[in-house]
Amino acid sequence: MQGGAAEMHSIGDLAAEFEVSPRAIRFYEDQGLLAPRRVGNNRVYSARDRARLKLILRGKRLGFALSDIRELLDLYDVDETRATQLRATLGKARERIADLEQQLGEITVTLRELRDVEAALVEMLRQREQAKERTS
Repeated sequence: MQGGAAEMHSIGDLAAEFEVSPRAIRFYEDQGLLAPRRVGNNRVYSARDRARLKLILRGKRLGFALSDIRELLDLYDVDETRATQLRATLGKARERIADLEQQLGEITVTLRELRDVEAALVEMLRQREQAKERTS
């Protein structure tokens, strides 16, 4: 169904292209993130819907909530330059970076603690095995 000036896509086209299930695409539609036309009983997605799906999936990969993604998508038509959308996206990206940096710090501390526990357990086992060998 792709091609032409009025590029249209079936749900199967988009599912295959983006490696998601048709169910996921219908979910995004139910959430108001996509607005396909209906031709009979079939959903027909425009180039705009395809672009929005691409942004939705990127946003999900980056860890954004659907509410954040919706907010950013809704800002697309606010102004001609898209500056409002760009500023909002920059703000959300910076928030996400800060969250991930905090998580990375917490993970680093946890790994260090686990490695210390691991080393202590290995040493305890070594000592017990040596003690057992002496008594055998």
